[in-house]
Amino acid sequence: MPAKSPTGAFARAQAQGEAALRTALLDIAAGLLAAEGPAALTMRRLATAADCSTTVLYRQFGAKDAITAALYREGFARLRRRLDAVPRGDDPAEYLAALGRAYRANALAEPNFYGVMHGEAVPGFVPDEESRAAAAASLDVLRDAARACVEAGVLRPDADVDEVTDLLWAAAHGVLSLERGGHFPGALGEQRFRALTRAAVAAFLP
Repeated sequence: MPAKSPTGAFARAQAQGEAALRTALLDIAAGLLAAEGPAALTMRRLATAADCSTTVLYRQFGAKDAITAALYREGFARLRRRLDAVPRGDDPAEYLAALGRAYRANALAEPNFYGVMHGEAVPGFVPDEESRAAAAASLDVLRDAARACVEAGVLRPDADVDEVTDLLWAAAHGVLSLERGGHFPGALGEQRFRALTRAAVAAFLP
């Protein structure tokens, strides 16, 4: 079923300013991608779904190919906001675990963006250097949490913080890919996520 914008959504976003307008357009584009596939990411199709002119889209994105890049960057921006919202608390190990849970929650809440972020939704899309840098920066909070665990003695003093971050990210993404594919239904997805991320952390315990 073709994706459609909610009644008046574009007009309301336009009234709220450029940032809200861009977010609304990206939500509509993500919905089109999920409903109709990457072929739907054209200026004309998005303009129809958003009930706006292509001029608006060219002003926001510059070109058709830029829509996918914008979805990629927006996905990681939303992830960063989700991770930043996790309370730090006094226990570095619990904080690291809470960030993992927030990562999973974001992936499940933003499935259309998540697919673009990890290259499966738009075949052939290759993010540019600036976009990849923004994606890496979104995980800085996870990297800082891993560093805090090393400094507190929760992880080995010689543990490489970048390696800890990369392995946790890889473990999380692997489980989520299977869960999103329907292989871990119901509560099984969360159980497998916790087990594998704990196993990844265990490799760095004292």
